[in-house]
Amino acid sequence: MRFLSFLHSLWTRWRPPFSGAQPLDISLLGFAVAIGFLAAVGALLFRSCIEGFQFLLWPGGASLVEQVQAAPWWMVLLVPTLAGLVVGPVIAFFVPEARGPGVPEVILSVTTRQSTIRHRVTFLKGLITSLLLAAGASVGREGPIVQIGSSVGSSLAQFFGLRPELRRLCLACGAAAGIAATFNAPIAGSLFALEIILMNIEVSYISHIVIAAITGSVLSRIFWGDFPAFRVVPFELGSYSELLGYLVLGILAGLVSIVFVRSIFATENIFQRLRLPQWLSPAIGGLLLGCLALSLPQVMGVGYETVNDALANSLPLQMALVLLAAKLAATAICIGSGMSGGIFAPSLFLGAALGTVVGLGATVVWPAHDLHPAFFALAGMGAVVSGTTLAPITAIVTIFELTLHYQIILPLMVACISATLVVRLLFGVSVYELKLLRNGMDIVRGHDVGILRNLCVCDVMRRSVPRLPITATLGAIVAATEQTAFPHFVVEQEQNKLAGVLSLRDLRKALLQFEANKDHLSAGDLMSRNVITVERNDSVEKALHLFEEYHYSMFPVVDQDNTVVGILTKDDVLKAYDQKVLKDRVLSTQTGHGESA
Repeated sequence: MRFLSFLHSLWTRWRPPFSGAQPLDISLLGFAVAIGFLAAVGALLFRSCIEGFQFLLWPGGASLVEQVQAAPWWMVLLVPTLAGLVVGPVIAFFVPEARGPGVPEVILSVTTRQSTIRHRVTFLKGLITSLLLAAGASVGREGPIVQIGSSVGSSLAQFFGLRPELRRLCLACGAAAGIAATFNAPIAGSLFALEIILMNIEVSYISHIVIAAITGSVLSRIFWGDFPAFRVVPFELGSYSELLGYLVLGILAGLVSIVFVRSIFATENIFQRLRLPQWLSPAIGGLLLGCLALSLPQVMGVGYETVNDALANSLPLQMALVLLAAKLAATAICIGSGMSGGIFAPSLFLGAALGTVVGLGATVVWPAHDLHPAFFALAGMGAVVSGTTLAPITAIVTIFELTLHYQIILPLMVACISATLVVRLLFGVSVYELKLLRNGMDIVRGHDVGILRNLCVCDVMRRSVPRLPITATLGAIVAATEQTAFPHFVVEQEQNKLAGVLSLRDLRKALLQFEANKDHLSAGDLMSRNVITVERNDSVEKALHLFEEYHYSMFPVVDQDNTVVGILTKDDVLKAYDQKVLKDRVLSTQTGHGESA
């Protein structure tokens, strides 16, 4: 502790002025390397805990499936039940945030908590999830690892007093490094942080996030070696007509993703309606999992043994169908009962099983083609991950890095994009977004728009409106542009009624022949008539959704009779969001001080 205090004092005295520096400041690269190293160490310790608990809980065997098969029936029932009984009280009484995947909690900390994470949550979530995974819980390990890495980044940023924007960067660096270290996939880790955690591609952050991911990946390769996580036979696309099969696979993967996500939260609702004590629910889930594992031990754990069977073309059609349904049910029971763990690994399992089914069917439809169900299994893995997370770029790159097969990219893109579109059209949200929505958090582009629900457009709009009459000539319009900094005008009819919007883009062609057109063309000839508007009494939340849907920079604000009363820009909405978050945080801090006193 004295050494850390000494470092902090040196930092306070000699640190560069980050408060005004851009995120690309080269001195932050050292933070990225340090965060990547520490996050990778956390990931290594987490996996070591899993292996240690697994050694203690089960008899000998090369894999968890073999250990479960070698165990007596009563142990298959008892081990997951006791694990649930141990972790249940910890989750219920100490860290309720540890229920389910950890990624939504990280997203929430970015959007509403200025990128701060409770360290107790991270430590206990890692510990209890490693116990659950060792006991055979049908969950993934990426959620806790993301939390561990994110907590490392957040803690380091807080310790050195970095401003919130840079804390956000450090948190994303930790998440990227954790994923990179777990899957030996630095590019996928970087994209995961950008596409899922930050929910936006921020160019100024990419360099540091990539450096952190590379650092985490290098450390994992030192411990586990440099080789792909899954091995498949060499792939070659025989004919472009085969892409139709991958399109069908993507559509089915989207439907499976929707059923998977709905099943998780439907099971959670069932456990809540049973009115069982929250601390007891994971034990009940463990008992149900054990009953299922008596017949199908493959449903326990992350399930990579079955994934490798699918990629080796050694998974029969009937078994693939059975395991598809059984794994979906097992994961829904585990997460729905309140266990801690992610959904990435179960998504890979479901995708491999579904891809095997579709691939075996494709060999019947195209018997002349040399098709391998393993290739469909590989594409199915990415497609289901894409459908559940709605992060197709991350899914595509992840599968590529897990296998190092470039030739799978084209079929993988077809399957992942089609799965994402199906989920977007029929369901609308990812598994992470749905959990946040169920907790009252509506996240759009990294912002919790729920806090804008009580703000009115009339409170944040600009009343100074750049206006033009519909009869204004081109010459008058050009003269007006010299008097305003706005790149657009509201075009009005009589009595300030909205007629359209005229932007500088609309003027480009007319300006090419300005002398000929300056007295003949009017604002009514050049303006856009299909205008999206907001009313002065609408909520700012609604306005933000409109900005995200239509990608406009400005909306006219009108009364019910279509009279223009102001304009609303996206910058106005984001500024109102920042002020609201700051105000709530200040009030919360003052309330906390008052309670302490």
